[in-house]
Amino acid sequence: MARPVWSGALSLGLVTVPVELYPAVADHTIHFHQFERGTSDRIRNRRVNERTGEEVKQDEIVKGYDLGGGDHVLVEPDELEELAPERSRRIDIEQFVELDEIDPWFFDKTYWLKPAKEDFAKAYGLLLQAMDQSEKAGVAKFVLRGKEYLAAIRAGEDVMVLNTLHFAADLRKPKDVMGKLPALPKPKPRELDMALALVDEMTAPWKPEDYRDEYAERVEELIKAKQAGKEITHEEEPEPSADVVDLFEALSRSVKNRKGGSAKKKQDLSELSKSDLDKLAREQGVKGRSKMTRAELEKALKAS
Repeated sequence: MARPVWSGALSLGLVTVPVELYPAVADHTIHFHQFERGTSDRIRNRRVNERTGEEVKQDEIVKGYDLGGGDHVLVEPDELEELAPERSRRIDIEQFVELDEIDPWFFDKTYWLKPAKEDFAKAYGLLLQAMDQSEKAGVAKFVLRGKEYLAAIRAGEDVMVLNTLHFAADLRKPKDVMGKLPALPKPKPRELDMALALVDEMTAPWKPEDYRDEYAERVEELIKAKQAGKEITHEEEPEPSADVVDLFEALSRSVKNRKGGSAKKKQDLSELSKSDLDKLAREQGVKGRSKMTRAELEKALKAS
């Protein structure tokens, strides 16, 4: 079982529930060490005094705020901890908001909140049910690893969910990032109708398990092949089709391809080439198709 990354108390008015915070997302990024090419020598990062060249122990390091011109204000880690002693051990719900009022733009990381002990299950369950029935989220602040976070606490499946949120000051407006946006001409009615038809044709139930990190899978495949002393090659992606200048024609062809997919599936797929199967798989939105053999493509198409 995972260890909590934070423990303290969830507070709502005079109701206080000791809780523990657990990460709800696992990082599956493939990490590499660094080596000098042609050797088995590891490259390591060290904390080094730039004047003496000597390594410095972690407990001898303090933080410095750059004032410019080579001047810094030095701050001890303990001094930072003292600035928010309560919030480092408390999550105080300051207000409730409608959950759908929080734009997804604000959401950052997701955690589970559980009662620290069985003794507090009743109070925890009461708050959980109140949030679930009201469909509202509690807005709170707390300190985790020396940093203050804004958070939304909501009901999940028999457990409270804590989402850390970005502060409004951290979010960048499109115009601040990209400059002036191009003028957006009003679409023609028939183009909009066709675009809506395409969206409707491509609409399906949300199944997150259908989506995988295909790049990470290919990296793992490469590592296993190298470990076994094999060479690995990937088939080239099919050439993209020629651009269609007319927007309505492009939308019409897209809708036609989507609708025609069902009819094509009824064909004897064994008569189609791998390139045709790959094209059909793209039209049907088959995931992981770039790694599939011809037989796997045919099987996936029959199942879709």
